Amino acid sequence: MNLANKLTMLRVFLIPFFIFFLMTDIFGETGKWIALAIFIIASLTDFFDGQIARRKNMITNFGKFMDPLADKLLVCSAMICFVELQRMPGWVAIVIIAREFIISGFRLIAAEQGRVIAAGWWGKFKTTFQMFFVILMIVNIESLMPVTDILMYIALALTIISMVDYLVRNRDVMKEAA
Repeated sequence: MNLANKLTMLRVFLIPFFIFFLMTDIFGETGKWIALAIFIIASLTDFFDGQIARRKNMITNFGKFMDPLADKLLVCSAMICFVELQRMPGWVAIVIIAREFIISGFRLIAAEQGRVIAAGWWGKFKTTFQMFFVILMIVNIESLMPVTDILMYIALALTIISMVDYLVRNRDVMKEAA
């Protein structure tokens, strides 16, 4: 397993620790800051694994599949926690998570056809906005709530736009599956 793929797997490994510190009161307010640090570190692995893979020619089918899956697991885990903490409307989380299931299913269909479809630019924008939104949601500062809400709805819009873009760009996958 190359370095880029190890960073992707590190992101997956950090998720339970992120959830633990975000959702438990054992450490009081400190837990929130530990969760924030873990989330930022995990998010940075997303940036660095892609940079390393492209720069050192380490792009693999495993990475093309696991990198976006790791992003989805990280962000969706956070959103489910925010619904539980009553910081985020459940319907927003449902729309975002549904998109992730749709695209994952679509990727499986493509994989059956021997194709691996890498994330597009809209998906990268979506992930970036989701991660910034999650960071602000973790921090949970009352004066930043309007900005947090705006980022949440931008992330929601980008989620839908990226799904439509992904499906349109790769519509031949569905034609071959039918």
